[in-house]
Amino acid sequence: MAKNPLSQEARSVLNSLVSRRAVLAGAGAVAGASALAACGSGGSSTNAKNSVRWGNWPLYLDVDDSGKNYPTLQAFTKETGIDVKYFEDYNDNDEFFGKVQAQLKLGKDIGYDLVCPTDWMASRWIRLGYTQKFDAANIPNKTNILDTLASPSFDPKREQSLTWQGIMGGFGWNTAKNPKGVRTLDDLFSPGNKGKIVVLSEMRDTIGIILRAQGVSLATVTENQFMNAVDFLAKKIADGWIRGVKGNEYAEDLTSGDATAVIGWSGDMFILKSENAGKFDFAIPESGGTISGDNMMIPSTVTAEAKANTEKLINYYYEPSVAAEVAAYVNYVCPVKGAQAEMEKIDPELAKSEFIFPSDKTMANLSVFRSLTPAEETSWTEAFQKAAGN
Repeated sequence: MAKNPLSQEARSVLNSLVSRRAVLAGAGAVAGASALAACGSGGSSTNAKNSVRWGNWPLYLDVDDSGKNYPTLQAFTKETGIDVKYFEDYNDNDEFFGKVQAQLKLGKDIGYDLVCPTDWMASRWIRLGYTQKFDAANIPNKTNILDTLASPSFDPKREQSLTWQGIMGGFGWNTAKNPKGVRTLDDLFSPGNKGKIVVLSEMRDTIGIILRAQGVSLATVTENQFMNAVDFLAKKIADGWIRGVKGNEYAEDLTSGDATAVIGWSGDMFILKSENAGKFDFAIPESGGTISGDNMMIPSTVTAEAKANTEKLINYYYEPSVAAEVAAYVNYVCPVKGAQAEMEKIDPELAKSEFIFPSDKTMANLSVFRSLTPAEETSWTEAFQKAAGN
């Protein structure tokens, strides 16, 4: 596939540091009408010839000023003739899996040819045999994956998954309410933030950051250590420090003023900072933050023709120039080698962003939560959900 230069629109966005999420916010958070038309029910039950049905998380792909078209997808279709039906159907890993698990178990079409579960859920899909191995010949750009992401425990040779975007977990805050910043757990739970703290409903990020503050390695965390961190969280909730355990909605709490400090994600905080004149900021905790990824995977129920088309799409997004265009909008950790160099050609400052291209020093202070056994996943999740009040 020919190498694609950054589009003129991407250049404009890069130069002005306007993000895809800012565009959506200005448009009332309405994504492409054609993409969202079927969001409530997922993809169609059958795949039309020469098309790909992609289920992904909200606010996770470049969009034009109208909020209705995805430039990189349009370029892919123009180049290949393959139509992509894009569904922003992910709200929560467990929720999405629950929606498709029965069909997967029966070997029936689930309405998607490409899905994007987070690392720990990707591990479950693979363990249960719900994904297909890639035809390596169709994804030559696979070699562009960052070395740090190339050999995860759940897919050591990256035969069934490739990172879509990397996710850093840390502290976010309102700079007026926290003028000295939030870089430790003590800073987070400072008196001025009492009752105005929100933490993530993603267990591995919230508990992971608490564990790091308690001096625990996420690579070797034991059940006792985990439960101790859960007890810490439960007490903070009971004592009125934490107002909510939420998904992406925590950004709304910050902008409304209901929250002044959060355990949040780098990409979201980048957007809030850039679009609110520095009113918000983000930092990896001094004791260490978390890092994970969402992964492009092909379900086991996908037909051979659709699989080949999907592999072409995956390969396309591992072109450095295309990956840079996406990174300009989503502002999460870009997993593709060469994308930073492509960004440097357009906007040297954005190419230096630690949110998108973290340095070795930053990466050294980020940890991946270890894989859990099925029994641990059940009991640990139940304990977390109970502490969160669910």
